[in-house]
Amino acid sequence: EYCAAQGECRVLDLCAGSGCVGLAVAAHAPRARVALGELSEAALKICRQNVRRCGLSGRVICVQADALKKPSAALGEFQCIVSNPPYIPAGDIPGLDASVRDYEPHLALNGGADGLDFYRSIAQTWRDALTEDGRLYFEVGIGQADSVLRIMRAAGFGDIQVVKDTHDIPRVVFGTRCAQV
Repeated sequence: EYCAAQGECRVLDLCAGSGCVGLAVAAHAPRARVALGELSEAALKICRQNVRRCGLSGRVICVQADALKKPSAALGEFQCIVSNPPYIPAGDIPGLDASVRDYEPHLALNGGADGLDFYRSIAQTWRDALTEDGRLYFEVGIGQADSVLRIMRAAGFGDIQVVKDTHDIPRVVFGTRCAQV
């Protein structure tokens, strides 16, 4: 909705995985240009296949990007960054259901000791990849919304909102980059 209302805008799906979030944005915001940013070469291969399958090759590109490191200036600025980063605390991974633990790459699961490493890094390190008044959207794990809200506030985001999923669980936290931190 936000991206569609922006008209022509650049969107980055960071920690894109298979690219489904960024591809959904591109499908619903026809004037958006989307970059799927992912560290894993195997995941990038799947992203490229999904871009072709969705017929979005003209508006969606795939780029290798490490969410835990400062972005390259060559990426340019984005009006919107969306991210569903790894958010499971490292100590919880062995106890996950086998259908997740044994089939999902651990790179896609491990959010560090408290599960919040990627939120901290993206909010602080990738903030300057957003235009002034650009928006950052995070998908969060159960019980993480308040912590992510505080991380975003400390990194200089304002007008922060939490959106619940269909099961009434806080699932998305988003905010606007403020001019001054």
